Amino acid sequence: MTESTYIHGTAPEEQRRLSLLNDVLLNPASLHEIGLQGSERIIDFGSGLGQFTRAMARAASHGKAVGIERNEEQLALARRLAAEDGEAELVEFRQGDVLGAELEWGTYDLAHTRFVLEHVPDPLRVVKTMVRAVRPGGRVILADDDHDVLRMWPESPGFAELWRAYMRTYDRIGNDPFIGRRLVQLLHEAGAQPVRNTWIFFGGCAGMEIFPTLAANMRGVVWSARDAILSMGLFEETAFDVVMSEAELWAARKDAAIWFSMAWAEGRRPQLSS
Repeated sequence: MTESTYIHGTAPEEQRRLSLLNDVLLNPASLHEIGLQGSERIIDFGSGLGQFTRAMARAASHGKAVGIERNEEQLALARRLAAEDGEAELVEFRQGDVLGAELEWGTYDLAHTRFVLEHVPDPLRVVKTMVRAVRPGGRVILADDDHDVLRMWPESPGFAELWRAYMRTYDRIGNDPFIGRRLVQLLHEAGAQPVRNTWIFFGGCAGMEIFPTLAANMRGVVWSARDAILSMGLFEETAFDVVMSEAELWAARKDAAIWFSMAWAEGRRPQLSS
């Protein structure tokens, strides 16, 4: 398998963007969809800064959570944040690639991954690993982007063209910017039985208290990929900066709206035949 590439980097501003996105918007909606009942044994593939891993562990009450993260800087910060919040014992954070981690195979009740499959060249292999990790009857939950669903209205000048250039960076490194639409298929091909799919909406409009955060997040997604976009010759540097400045002005419009959703799908590992 070719080494996966994360085009957004791990700079402090990118970590702040992800942290804010997690805490303000995605985690509550994601927890609602998962519907933890308590006492589940959970493994989170690509746990990042660990906020959602810890949120799942809290929701599972008497359960246990393991977070797998390959980036040592993110792993160290995840452990520090957990300690600062008095939750150092809530999650076991392990360093390792989602494909190379040593696990207690077939013992977990729930395997979860979010915003990981879009960044790996062989997402099916990741899902197969997740299916292997859970017990028979255990759940596998995939959540990821289909970048083609983004709509901003009224259109911010040039942003649609820049967004298309951003999506092309995925193709250039062998990843899939449209992986969200494939989640159910991936579950099936990995040997899980698909049971449900839905959207988790994280758009918004002017007038919502959270809208400035949402607009800043969309700009941050593109800005963190700036080096990749420019180095691949997908957009001209001066034009990039102009479009981003226009997007900042656009966010102050009283009729601005962002329509964007994360694809979410759930499957189960088949029960052993008697």
